[in-house]
Amino acid sequence: MSAEYETIAAPVDAELEISRSRFLTRLERVETEEQARETIARVRGEHPRARHHCSAFVLGPDGRVQRSNDDGEPSGTAGAPMLDALVSAGLSDVVAVVTRYFGGVLLGAGGLTRAYRAAVAEAVLRAERLRRGLRREVLVTTGYEPAPQIEAEARRRGYGIGAADYSDRVAQRYLVAEAEVAEVAALAAEISAGSAVVVPGDAAYVDLPG
Repeated sequence: MSAEYETIAAPVDAELEISRSRFLTRLERVETEEQARETIARVRGEHPRARHHCSAFVLGPDGRVQRSNDDGEPSGTAGAPMLDALVSAGLSDVVAVVTRYFGGVLLGAGGLTRAYRAAVAEAVLRAERLRRGLRREVLVTTGYEPAPQIEAEARRRGYGIGAADYSDRVAQRYLVAEAEVAEVAALAAEISAGSAVVVPGDAAYVDLPG
């Protein structure tokens, strides 16, 4: 499983005109096949007069889920090159929908393949990229005196800071890479003179700062 991967930060719209046909591309961030298919259906509804709404999407940290659809174009001339454009860009958790308004000029199989790939590539160029990383939650419970010192040092090191609970002690959550779990434990032990209790929790993918 990849420790980090890239997706897009916000939806993107792009348009290309090739041999009088208009290719309108929508890129959106999604996390499930259901979300991807909902996006495809929504874009189709936005352009009811268009002849084709071809699509491709890539999901998961390793990009293992890959789907494409030619939506009536000759087999292999639309969805596959669209998918290739996403994979080549190193993006995951993203769906691409290309709506084609036919301009009266036949492009042929090669022309269609190049056009659909170019349409997605143009949208990718306009996209703001966002890194996602696997981070483990680490709960550090300590007294009130060392707690702010631990947090300040954690911020200096760039660790993610989660929610805190306050009772007779402070229970502060940190989000760190797997290799940093031991560092958090050592940091907490040093500042608290060994009184901190450190409990690693679950790991999940989170958006990382740019």
